[in-house]
Amino acid sequence: MTTITKDTAVLFNYTLTDEDGNVLDQSQGEPLAYLHGHNNIIPGLEAQLEGKSAGEKLKAVVEPAQAYGEYQEQAVQEVPRENFQGVEDIQPGMQFQSQAGGQVMLVTVKDVQDDVVIVDANHPLAGKTLTFDVEIVEVRAATEDELSHGHIHGAGGVQH
Repeated sequence: MTTITKDTAVLFNYTLTDEDGNVLDQSQGEPLAYLHGHNNIIPGLEAQLEGKSAGEKLKAVVEPAQAYGEYQEQAVQEVPRENFQGVEDIQPGMQFQSQAGGQVMLVTVKDVQDDVVIVDANHPLAGKTLTFDVEIVEVRAATEDELSHGHIHGAGGVQH
């Protein structure tokens, strides 16, 4: 039986919950596929899947540092309202792509005032301890093509 190690293709079903037990995401019957050891999923989950095999179930609790990072207050900034030209009705919760220092990032609107918009560049799950209920569906050796591309192809993976 193949176990999860570097360069294995893994398919798993999951339900992701926050500290309060709220469901944040789930695989919805279509397993998630990833290439183990290639940073395709958050480090804390990948580490807890290491050595497991198809058919196993586990509850993986992942602290913020091994998930989407700690919440950074300095990532919350005021942006002049005029930077949002062409957007009539800006509402809290809306997301926009922003470019800074040659890097594209997603920002979420926290508050809208007369002449400024408060945006947050933290990942929406930053600072949160996450719990994944996982069922491993399949573990196999990755193909040469998948290894050269750095991700899984086919069912549950990347189509191209």
